[in-house]
Amino acid sequence: MILVTGATGHLGRLVLSHLVKKVPAAQVIAGVRTPSKAKELEALGVQVRELDYNRPATVDAALKGVEKVLLISSSEFGNRAGQHQVVIDAAKKAGVKLLAYTGILHSDNSKLALAADHQTTEKALRASGVPFVALRNGWYHENYTGNLATTLQHGAMLGAAGEGKVAPAARVDFAEAAVAVLTTPGHEGKAYELAGDRAYTLSELAAEVEAVKAEVAQAIAGGGDCPSEERPSTNAWVESIQTGGVAPNCSVTVRLSSSSDIPFAARIERIEWNWDGNAWGCASSMDASYIPWPCN
Repeated sequence: MILVTGATGHLGRLVLSHLVKKVPAAQVIAGVRTPSKAKELEALGVQVRELDYNRPATVDAALKGVEKVLLISSSEFGNRAGQHQVVIDAAKKAGVKLLAYTGILHSDNSKLALAADHQTTEKALRASGVPFVALRNGWYHENYTGNLATTLQHGAMLGAAGEGKVAPAARVDFAEAAVAVLTTPGHEGKAYELAGDRAYTLSELAAEVEAVKAEVAQAIAGGGDCPSEERPSTNAWVESIQTGGVAPNCSVTVRLSSSSDIPFAARIERIEWNWDGNAWGCASSMDASYIPWPCN
């Protein structure tokens, strides 16, 4: 049995939809906080079990009979390391044979404030004795495409990272990487740095958008800083981009699925656009076929 936590989230839904293509749905469990909100997951044929990080008894019950767990990191910043510990403790008690954890790219040396929870969780995993694999996910395409309506409205993509680069990938790419780890052997004790095959500056990302939607006229991506006393986390993110912390070289970008990742421009092309007379609106498809993009 394979259990996926956070199964009603964006990543969790994608993992489940691809996982049932690899293993029988009856062997898949969706761990959710509120089962009544997971009716469409039941339609996939998977089991739905209550799993609330803040109620350890539900986690213990959800993990009964489970051999593999995908622990999708919680979104409750400041509290999630403790929530992850609850899952790790339950996995140890249940005798889980593999726990895959979705962290952050280069979490072992990242300066991002949000990396601290991931570092704490990986340390807890090592101390637990539970066989685990770290899936250190990079930046999502959707972090940019989700704001394209605003980008098109103002004709600019804003940022302060100068010529720093980020190597985003579509969320579905990360989902398929997780499925590969859950369904193939030999991943115990490994940490995978996962990102897109191509790194972009913000100006280059804007050019990709402009090539598809001519309304994007420029990229305001000059160097500089946000006031540190006001935006410490923003400064850390900007610095991380400037120093390559979210753009690994291809030599450390692990390809866990058989396909190349979906290029940024192709992701934009798959967006359904509409104009209401005042501003652009968009709704991105969560899944699509792959288009090859060589590593460079």
